[in-house]
Amino acid sequence: MALRKNAAHYQRQFRSRMREQGLVKKDIWILPENASLLRDIEQQLRQVDSYQPSGNSIMTQSQSVWTIQSLYEALANDALITRGDAVLNLVDGTEPCLEISMAEFGDLPIYLSVSGEQIIADAVLWPLSMVKNPVALNDEVLRTHKLFPLSTISLDRFLDGSEYYTIFGALSSSSSLQNIVQEITTLAANAIKASEAYGSHLTSESVA
Repeated sequence: MALRKNAAHYQRQFRSRMREQGLVKKDIWILPENASLLRDIEQQLRQVDSYQPSGNSIMTQSQSVWTIQSLYEALANDALITRGDAVLNLVDGTEPCLEISMAEFGDLPIYLSVSGEQIIADAVLWPLSMVKNPVALNDEVLRTHKLFPLSTISLDRFLDGSEYYTIFGALSSSSSLQNIVQEITTLAANAIKASEAYGSHLTSESVA
């Protein structure tokens, strides 16, 4: 079984791609409620023509809830996918999900699942085995996770028994497609930021 890549790998890929595009990193201070607005502005400042989600198949609150299949079809026609900013795959199984590889973020995979009234988006950060002192990391995460709007960090056990830190977000299964795309892009950005924020707690090991 192939080992999972950790968030540090995608962080390095992300930084490399940003530099290749001639972009520079700038830190700014804003009110928490303006986080989603800043994300939209950031996207516009990275390219000549600003990013706009596709108007096709956008679901509204008055319509029925999403299924994995309907969400797959809608996302396949959204600008996030059609412009090549991400690659979309439908993963079949007992609990099917969508895998969205975010090209802008070093091909970081975001996983989307529909469960009842919720859509869950998550991404793997790093294995527990890479953490120097889990107690110290957990303490810092609990004190600082509000720095990552719309996302929460958890420690999950996978079917093979391995444990990984993940970052996830949840929204209503009747959310608009535009809000779902915003959740995906925000989660990807927060995964990179979390890797930077908590990198000092990790060993120098890497996962191939």
